[in-house]
Amino acid sequence: MAVLRKLARPLLAAPFIAGGLRTLRHPEAVAEVAQPVAREVGKHLPSFAGDPVRFVRVTSAVQTAAGLLFATGRAPRVAALTLAASLVPTSLATHAFWKERDPHERARRRAHFLTDLATMGGLLIAAADTHGKPSLAYRSLHALDRRHPARAVRRPAEAVAASTVDRARAVVASLPGSR
Repeated sequence: MAVLRKLARPLLAAPFIAGGLRTLRHPEAVAEVAQPVAREVGKHLPSFAGDPVRFVRVTSAVQTAAGLLFATGRAPRVAALTLAASLVPTSLATHAFWKERDPHERARRRAHFLTDLATMGGLLIAAADTHGKPSLAYRSLHALDRRHPARAVRRPAEAVAASTVDRARAVVASLPGSR
């Protein structure tokens, strides 16, 4: 599985790195298309209000940095989530097929939009990948158990005992003549 990760991560990150670098070099080419999304984001983040070039530059810098981190395996879960989050405004700005009237252009944009959705799904799966190690939530829940080994044994035993008692009660209750 480690070999698969080492191969898959750069493949999944390559479009973000290439597109991010291209857009960093020529943000004006994308700024016009991104203007409606930049306006919406500007309502919530005033530093982007009225400046689609700044929005495009920040988005492409984030995609490039997160793509490089993801491809090299540095903070891959955070990088994957960052890429997935940055994909939302990018897809809404560049592949808004629902606004297109020409059927051929609409079909082309829809295909690109669905490709972005599939990429987002892959990134979300990558964000959940723990490399076979317990998740952060699991480790935090069981942190006390490591400090107190007796507690680690007692909790599962209590759970098994309670489950067994519940099952026994259910069996007894189902017997004829039981209340």
